[in-house]
Amino acid sequence: MGTPSAVNAAQRAYREARIAHWDAVAVKRDSWRGWGAGYHARLREIYRFLVPPALRVLEIGCGAGDLLAAVQPDRGVGIDFSGEMILRARSKHPDLEFCEADAHDLASVAGPFDVIILSDALNDLWDVQGALQQLKPLCTPSTRLVINFHSGLWQLPLALAQWLNLASPMLPQNWFTPDDARGMLRLAGFETIRSWHEILWPFGLGGFFNKVLVRFWPFSQFALTNFMIARPQPVPAVEDPTVSVIVPARNEAGNINAIFERTPRMGRETELILVEGHSRDDTAAAIEREIAARPELRACLLRQSGIGKADAVRQGFSAASGEILMILDADLTVPPEDLPRFLEALRSGQGEFINGVRLVYPMERQAMQGLNFMGNKLFSMAFSWILGQPLKDTLCGTKALWKKDYELIASNRGYFGEFDPFGDYDLIFGAAKLNRKIIDLPIRYRERTYGATNISRWRHGFLLFQMVLVAARRLKFV
Repeated sequence: MGTPSAVNAAQRAYREARIAHWDAVAVKRDSWRGWGAGYHARLREIYRFLVPPALRVLEIGCGAGDLLAAVQPDRGVGIDFSGEMILRARSKHPDLEFCEADAHDLASVAGPFDVIILSDALNDLWDVQGALQQLKPLCTPSTRLVINFHSGLWQLPLALAQWLNLASPMLPQNWFTPDDARGMLRLAGFETIRSWHEILWPFGLGGFFNKVLVRFWPFSQFALTNFMIARPQPVPAVEDPTVSVIVPARNEAGNINAIFERTPRMGRETELILVEGHSRDDTAAAIEREIAARPELRACLLRQSGIGKADAVRQGFSAASGEILMILDADLTVPPEDLPRFLEALRSGQGEFINGVRLVYPMERQAMQGLNFMGNKLFSMAFSWILGQPLKDTLCGTKALWKKDYELIASNRGYFGEFDPFGDYDLIFGAAKLNRKIIDLPIRYRERTYGATNISRWRHGFLLFQMVLVAARRLKFV
C-alpha cells in the first residue's frame, strides 16, 4: 500500500491532468462540433423528465452548464474544476451559479439541494466513493441523486469515435457496471431507488431507438448510458407524526361502527375523516352517530361533492391536517389494525409511499374471485415493469404517504391528466414520477361482511388496461 503522501501526489497529478484536458476541450468546442449533439440533446430531454422545474439543483461536473439550465431550477448551482468550462457556463447562463471546484472538496458549496446531478461524471473521478460522501451534507432526506454513466460495452466504439475526431477526447476512464455504482452509493450512505438503461442511438433521429426499443431486452443491454436514482439512506423520524385516516364510504352503514371501534390511535394524534359518497342507505347518519358518541376523538364527516372514489380521496386529503395521510376502505377487507405497520414503514424511512398488497398471504374464500386475482397479478407485472419499482398489487385501497409528498403529486397532476376513477393510480404514478421510494406492505385480505363491492370486473378491467397505456406513454416511453 502506498504512503498517504504518495497517494495525495498521485491524486494531484490526476486532477491537474484532467483540468488541463477539459480546459482544452472547452476551447476546442468553441469552433468544433462532433457527433455528440444528439446524445446531449437526448440527455437534456431525459433529465427534464426526471427533474421537475423550480427545484434547488446541484450539478457536479457541469461543463458549460447546458444540462443544468435545461431542468429550469429555481436555484441552480454548477460545479466543475475546469476554469475554461466555468467561464463559458457563466457567459451562457448568467441566471445560474457556477463554482470552480473539485468534486472531492465541496466545502465551499452551500446547500441543501432537492436534486443532485452527476451526468457522465463518475467515469472521470479519482475517488468515486469519496466524492459521493461529499454530497451527504448537501442533502435533505428527500434529496434525489440522478446519475448517468457510460456502459463498458461502448468503450471501443467511443475510442474509435475519438480517434476519428467525431467525439470529444477522453483520458482513461472508470468503466463501472451498475452493480459497481450501486455498491459505491451504498458505501457512501445512499440507497438506489431504481436503475435502467438509456440511449441506443446517440446521434440525431434516434427517437424510436431511444424511446421504445431501448426499453426491451435484449436491446437495453446495448445502451450507451446507465441511469440511476438514489436517495440518502433513511433515518427514522425523531418525533411521532400526526396521522389522518381517510375513509371513502358509500353504502357502508353496517361497517361504520367497526371503523370507529377498530381504527387504532396512531402517532402524536390520529384524525379520522369519513367521506360519504351519495349513499342509498343511512351511511351518513351512522357516521354522525359515531362522531357524537366519541367527543374525545378527532373525527369529521364530509359529504362528497363529486362522484367516484378518486374524488372522495382527494376531498379527504384536502381537508386532512395530519403529516401522514392514509386511505382505509370502508368495507374493512383490509383490517384497520394493520395501519400502524404503514405508519412505521413511513416513520422509519424505509419507504416514502406505502402500498398495501393483498396477493401475498392466502385470502379468505370469498375475498377475491379467481379472475380478479389473475387480473391483478397480470396488471401488477405490467406496472412493475413500467414504474421500474416492484409493485405487486395496484388496486389495494390501503395506502400511506407523507402529506408533503401528496401536495407535490397534486401540483403535478396535470402531467397525467384526470384519468383515474379509482384514485390508486393517480397516487402511484405521481409518486413514481417524483422518484419516491415505493414499498409493498403485505396484508391479509378479508371477506366483506356488509354490503356489496362497487367494482365491476369487466368495466373496471378495461379501465385498468387504459391505466397501463397511460403509464406506458407518460412514464416509460418518454
